[in-house]
Amino acid sequence: MLIKPDCIPCVLNMSISVLRRLPLEEDAIQRLYKEILEIPSLRGRLWETTSVHVIEAVMEKIHRAVNDPDPFAAEKERQNAVVMELYPRLKSWVESSTNPLYTAAKLAILGNAIDFMVPQNVADIEKTIREKLDFPLDPGECTKLEENLRRSKRVLYFADNCGEIVLDKLFMETVKGLFGIDFVLVVKSVPAMNDVTLKEARAVGMDGVAEVIENGIQGPVPGTILSRCSGRLKQEIGKADLFISKGGGNFDTLDEEKGLLPKPIVFMLLSKCHPYFKVFGVEVNRPILYNYSGKA
Repeated sequence: MLIKPDCIPCVLNMSISVLRRLPLEEDAIQRLYKEILEIPSLRGRLWETTSVHVIEAVMEKIHRAVNDPDPFAAEKERQNAVVMELYPRLKSWVESSTNPLYTAAKLAILGNAIDFMVPQNVADIEKTIREKLDFPLDPGECTKLEENLRRSKRVLYFADNCGEIVLDKLFMETVKGLFGIDFVLVVKSVPAMNDVTLKEARAVGMDGVAEVIENGIQGPVPGTILSRCSGRLKQEIGKADLFISKGGGNFDTLDEEKGLLPKPIVFMLLSKCHPYFKVFGVEVNRPILYNYSGKA
């Protein structure tokens, strides 16, 4: 999905939130924010791009300014630890559910609500998830998801954020138990905000559930730009029966290149803004499950 006018204030608000979390003096923040304001898309001068490309430009400036390729490493570790503390309780919810696949899928989507920009503890996250559990998933899309999974032996799963990855783990464990599917988890090669890299995926035991590979993109890209991915990932794309995309960054980029994917792709994310409402018809802050067959 290409950027919309709504994306400009969203990226700018994200940028200042990020800057305030870094050990920078006020004059340094002002200089850096001024640089960010010069990015053409944030001045309404370039619309043929995605929010992910714009955020990459923002993060490159921030990484250079603080001379740190992974300035949010401690925050990512904390997010994973918080959700891992919740994991046994969430697993019991799935196991006691009358429809474990539905519950695990919804939890994986609701994990997208774990907000990097807002400090959250165990109680905050559990409250957020409980409040949104009653929001329904589209029954037709749930049926399509199950059909897609039943037809698949190998699934390529594009990961999103730390914290959220723990709920992805629960979803994969549930699916493997139901359908015996092999998963390949795709993580970022270069740290991008709080997105999962190999380090954080291994820290929560994802390598015990899936084969974990890096996407090969050499830049702080909070999404997946297929044209910049490694040859290894492109080989895995050819082997997969189904693709699952988590989060808004992966949707924005993969939506623009989904014609390069030879099999169906399932988008799982929260409707966090008006442009997503326009695309999916799902109210803001509601879960989105959308199966794209490539035949439309």
